[in-house]
Amino acid sequence: MKKDFISVKDLESAEIEEIFLLTDKLKRQKEKFTKALSGKTIVLIFQKPSNRTRVSFEVGMYQLGGNALYLSPHEINLGVRESIHDVAKTISRYADAIVLRTYAHETILQMAESASVPVINGLSDFEHPCQALADVYTVREKLKRLKGIILAYVGDGNNVAHSLLYTCAKTGMDIHIGTPSGYEPKKEVVEESKQIAKAKKSSVILFDNPHQAVKNADVIYTDVWTSMGQEEEAQERKRIFRDFQVNEKLLRVAKPMALIMHCLPAHRGEEITDEVMDSKNSIVFDQAENRMHVQKAILIKLLGN
Repeated sequence: MKKDFISVKDLESAEIEEIFLLTDKLKRQKEKFTKALSGKTIVLIFQKPSNRTRVSFEVGMYQLGGNALYLSPHEINLGVRESIHDVAKTISRYADAIVLRTYAHETILQMAESASVPVINGLSDFEHPCQALADVYTVREKLKRLKGIILAYVGDGNNVAHSLLYTCAKTGMDIHIGTPSGYEPKKEVVEESKQIAKAKKSSVILFDNPHQAVKNADVIYTDVWTSMGQEEEAQERKRIFRDFQVNEKLLRVAKPMALIMHCLPAHRGEEITDEVMDSKNSIVFDQAENRMHVQKAILIKLLGN
């Protein structure tokens, strides 16, 4: 039976650990995996433009001995020129997996339902699971543990926040979410994450004050205030989120050597300052690199022998 990767919620904690251990091997012994997916092809169907998601999947597949084919938003015009069902059925006859980067999460679910090959969520408006797994892997790599680590996410309660909530909860990290009132993550994600965290003896706590959210944090994470598709809200969001900027003043509340993370692209001078993003504590580009390594592990788990 084929297996998809739609949400971190669908993974067991042991499966996440397996992905992390395989990622360790992929980074240490890259040459041993150059034929791991020889003869395999993935198709990248993107309704949203991308830098890291596209490059990391394409280069990752190349390093594993496989092929990647990119289809831009205009080439398929998914759901308009051709139905999601028909695209899924057709691509399944050609390729071994589909990576879909889209707007509505329902599109991912429909693609997975119709496809006979694994479907990977490359981003939807509800979750960004590949990003979150790479982020938490990076924390584990830098701090050598996850249990007892506090990750403070400051900004919009968006798709990245949702996936971080699930991933932190499943790996035993404590996560603090600091958002302006009315911009919290979806209630069902918070409640599900709290139940998972309770079993792991970790915590999920929401704040409407950024300084309270980052107090004693080991990691401070932020994302853009305005995501793709929200451009009309940009000016209003700048006003509402201005006190949630990750800057040197906010860092003073966290632990002295708190790590700085951002999923990119960054709007420097808005959600994060240059001084913080380029500081010695920033691991922004390490987490960007680890997107490729973690995704290689996911691809091997889904497609390898």
